[in-house]
Amino acid sequence: MEIDETSVHTEFDITKDCIFVKNERLSETGLIENAAQACSAIVGQSYFEDDDYEGEGNNLVGYISAIKKVEVYALPKQGEIITTKANLISRYDTGVITICSISCETFNNDELIVACTLNFLIHEV
Repeated sequence: MEIDETSVHTEFDITKDCIFVKNERLSETGLIENAAQACSAIVGQSYFEDDDYEGEGNNLVGYISAIKKVEVYALPKQGEIITTKANLISRYDTGVITICSISCETFNNDELIVACTLNFLIHEV
């Protein structure tokens, strides 16, 4: 929905064929993966050209290097659309890899369902 150099706002439609759906709800693992994907967009975008909408200009690998904090308050249902907002806390670039820390919150109908802080290691392959 929105992205800049230090923040991102995404939406995720929870479909029945999502591998993280169990008993018609998005699992805790799915919520963390959703947060990680949203967070990685902040730093990951700097590895691509502005007009590379398909992401074909680079090949990145990213890892969650630490889950510093995660609080899950509710599991959303299949068919719902959740929104995730993330903000860059810190970033260190070595020229080969990027190490960063990002805070993230996920909402279901304006209700906070996940709050987390994740560390990432991102590099080109």
